[in-house]
Formats: sequence, structure tokens, C-alpha cells
Amino acid sequence: MNDEVLYREYLSHGATIADLVLNRPEKGNALTFGMLDEIAAFCQRIARDKQVRAVVIRGNGRFFCTGGDIQAWGNLSATEMGQSWILRGMEVLEQIANLPQPVIAVLHGHTLGGGLELALAADLRVAVKSAKIGMPEVGLGMIAGWGGVRKLAETVGVARAREFLLLGAPITAEKAAAWGLVHAVAEDAAAIDTQVTEWLELLVANAPIAMALTKGLLKTMHTEMRQAFASAAAHAAGTADCKEGVQAFLEKRKPVYKNC
Repeated sequence: MNDEVLYREYLSHGATIADLVLNRPEKGNALTFGMLDEIAAFCQRIARDKQVRAVVIRGNGRFFCTGGDIQAWGNLSATEMGQSWILRGMEVLEQIANLPQPVIAVLHGHTLGGGLELALAADLRVAVKSAKIGMPEVGLGMIAGWGGVRKLAETVGVARAREFLLLGAPITAEKAAAWGLVHAVAEDAAAIDTQVTEWLELLVANAPIAMALTKGLLKTMHTEMRQAFASAAAHAAGTADCKEGVQAFLEKRKPVYKNC
């Protein structure tokens, strides 16, 4: 463990709550291979612990999560992208979604790309009013490869997903709430904590097994798509346009795409 993801437990309304905190604020909490491994290990711990009644995922610093760190995936080959980065990321996000406990994602700042895919693995999402929420991958010649395309469409509808994913522009927290992408919007940090506390009060009053069974039934609505996403992401990673998108991002310039 390298402390890029922190874990703590605390009591709320007499029940044990697990906090997972993304702890890479100087990089916008951008996700790395190591962070994925840490999240996976903590999820295994939480899944076994019947004393934990709910999970809250947060981020340190200004942002919740600005996505997958481009330094982690930008130089991967097409095969490495599909097999290592995409499948591993999807596996970890599925661990979050498969937890028997309800999971709350606290979007206290910008939530982009893989960060939004991480948030979509949670059951409930609250965002501070000033947050920007988006999946800008197409601007880098990439796709939202951790299942985000499908999950977004399932959450907000195909028409809205087209607008969101193809334009690549972030939306406000209020628009995200109107779409059903987030469940509540808070004015500031204090208000977001109040909302989380209110949800936790309701959640810990419910029967744990009944909630776990309900989550399992909801999961049956999804079809296995891991290999399809890995294949599509590998295809994108192998294009000259993706290489140009990554290089332009690193050089802080506008990319020039040639459709190849």
C-alpha cells in the first residue's frame, strides 16, 4: 500500500461506515495502477466485514477524481491497454458495485472520465454545486473504456448519453441531477456532508441482507460487456489519433486529428 487511497472506519448513527479516500490531490486524484490495486484490496476487506453497513468514497483536495492518469495509460500498447488497463479497471469498479453494502460517491469537485466511471459504480451520488462532471475521452482519441458508455446510457438514457459522450464537454452538477446522473446537489462542503449524513441515517436503519439482495437483483439488468469495452479501448489506443491526443494533452496544446 502506498497511501494513495486511504481507508478509515467511523460510527454514524451507531453503525460502522467505511470511508475510501482518493489521496492524490496534487494530481487531481487521477487513478493509477497502484490506486486500482489499493481500492481492490479495501473492497475485499469491506465485503467480508458484516459490521460495515455502508461505504463512502471521497477524494482529497479540490477534485473528486479527474480520471485515469494519462501517465499510467498514455504509453501503453493497444494490447496492454485492453488487457491490463481496461480489464483491470473494470474488474475493480465491479468490485465496488458488487459490494453488499450500499456505496455513496461524494463528488466534492470535478469528476471526469474514469473518475465518473468510478462514481457510477456507487449506488448514490451527491455533487457539490460547483463541480463539473464529464467524460472527455473522445478529445484524447480514447473512449470511456471502464464500462462508462453503457453505464451512462443506462443511467441517463441513450439520447443524453450521446450528447454527453460525443461532445465531450462537462456539464454542471445541476444538469447532472436533472438527468439523474447524481441524486443530490449540495451548495458547499458543509451541505454535502449533511446530505451524506442524512443518507447514512436511512441506510443504516434498513436491513443489510435485504439491501444486498436488492443490489444483486438490480445487477441482473446488466449484460456482461467487459471484453467488448476492452477491445474497443485497445482499438482506440492503437490509432494515430490517440497518440496525438495524448501528446497534445502532455504538451498542453490543441490536438490535430487525422482520422487514422
